[in-house]
Amino acid sequence: MKFLPLLWHSLFRRKVRTVFTLLAVLVAFTLYGFLVAIKAAFGMGIELAGNERLVLIHKVSIIQLLPISYLEQIRSTPGVVDVCHQTWFGGVYQDPRNFFMQVPVDPECMLRMYPEFKLPEAQKKAWFADRQGAIVGRVTAQKFGWKVGDRIPIQATIWRKKDNSTTWEFNLDGIYSGAEEGTDETQFFFHYKYFDESRLFGQGSVGWYVIRIADASKAPQIAQAIDSQFANSPAETKTTTEKAFMQAFANQVGNIALIVRSIIAMAFFIILLVTANTMAESVRERTSEFAVLKTLGFTDGRVLVLVLTESCLIAGVGGFLGLGLAGLVVPRIPTANLLPNLYLPTSSLAAGVALVVGLGVVAGIFPALRAMRLRIVDALRRV
Repeated sequence: MKFLPLLWHSLFRRKVRTVFTLLAVLVAFTLYGFLVAIKAAFGMGIELAGNERLVLIHKVSIIQLLPISYLEQIRSTPGVVDVCHQTWFGGVYQDPRNFFMQVPVDPECMLRMYPEFKLPEAQKKAWFADRQGAIVGRVTAQKFGWKVGDRIPIQATIWRKKDNSTTWEFNLDGIYSGAEEGTDETQFFFHYKYFDESRLFGQGSVGWYVIRIADASKAPQIAQAIDSQFANSPAETKTTTEKAFMQAFANQVGNIALIVRSIIAMAFFIILLVTANTMAESVRERTSEFAVLKTLGFTDGRVLVLVLTESCLIAGVGGFLGLGLAGLVVPRIPTANLLPNLYLPTSSLAAGVALVVGLGVVAGIFPALRAMRLRIVDALRRV
């Protein structure tokens, strides 16, 4: 505590320089928070996807439909525990900009396959019993102000009804939430049977299959066994782990993770130079002061710690303010339905704290070593 006045005086020896360095660090860590939130949004669900779930699609493209008759063949494959089907619906709510994922499913199978989707028991039973019923994620429900019991009209962009209309209406029977942070809470699920009997074309077909296997370590062998069953058929298949499938789907937009890491790396390299320059200038200007401190009995190690503490204080104040600002602002950023609600992952926040400490140490270590090695006679001779 007795060194705090000395640290305070040293930090604000050049007030304008210190303030601008703090602002630069603050901006860098705020930018870091924004970027990792965007990365998390694009990769939502990827880290939570388990290798014990496989996804089977048409070998040509995911937009090619598959026969629903494949269901029992897949189920009978050794190593398969459960299998569900899903289909891309592709509708919008009221306005073309109000897009979110809608999927016709077998309700009971879907909730077995995705235990991370939490739905109250009463809402679950209501959905199972309601042929026109649907459930939606908490984020989408909050975005549009929906509540259980609402009648939700969805405008189809692909699937017309048999009466040639494009409006599909659903009873909102439940709102699900994720079991943990990062679970996709934006999707809209409804009954496949209602969808299949009402659509104008494509009866008896589905978009893809989600398969749960008993042993994740045998995923490649089971995937190969499944695909071999449909080799040389009119609808050949390609099976991968759910994580690989979701990553490939996200990469169609671009390698977001690589882009984000590149921007963060450039930003931190620049801020490292700025902070290191501030500390180097500070040490250079205080050569005589360090000589006096050593004359008064400060050891080389204490001088080293003093300079490193100054550097860590600059990085810490600016960095923690930046992370805090990002944590407050990021969840409130409107995404215009292009992305799920943004959030700052706990793991990224922990990495940000580590970056704050690392920035302070790396930026201050060389000026600190210079001050530590300073000889009293040489320092006083420069005065």
